Amino acid sequence: MEDFAHAMADFVRNHQVWAAPIVLVLAFGESLAFISLLIPAWGALVAIGALIGASGISFWPVWLAGGVGAALGDWVSYWFGYRYKEHVAQMWPLSRYPEILPRGEAFVQTWGVPSIFIGRFFGPLRASVPLAAGIFEMPYWQFQVANFVSALVWSAALLLFGDVIAQVMEWLWRTV
Repeated sequence: MEDFAHAMADFVRNHQVWAAPIVLVLAFGESLAFISLLIPAWGALVAIGALIGASGISFWPVWLAGGVGAALGDWVSYWFGYRYKEHVAQMWPLSRYPEILPRGEAFVQTWGVPSIFIGRFFGPLRASVPLAAGIFEMPYWQFQVANFVSALVWSAALLLFGDVIAQVMEWLWRTV
């Protein structure tokens, strides 16, 4: 995981024009059911956020790309759950992690539409909540509004977290 994050950050540092497309793909994968369980990309997103202030990458296109990628990942997960309801639990890798889908279901049943926003910020729930929302047929437009708003907030939070860490590290380096 750490090597992956470093490799992505190094590539973006050397090829800044690719920052937004790479962030879009990473955020899409991080939010997509099944894929996010295999390759968590949040570390790479934080590392790329650290490059924003340090290397002059523009925040706005990278932020929007991250938000759109995350929202598209959740939308695909929602659609997949809606389309393949009863078959999802038997599919790999969810068949190997049987506790994830019931946790997502309980979360969606308890919290409703806010579950999309809340679930975005918690690891395994990030991809299972939209899948559960599709399985249990959360109203489409309510899902999409929560999906896009939470995706933009999540993207900003990860990128700004990386940027703040980089600024603190730079300040410590100069001070010490």
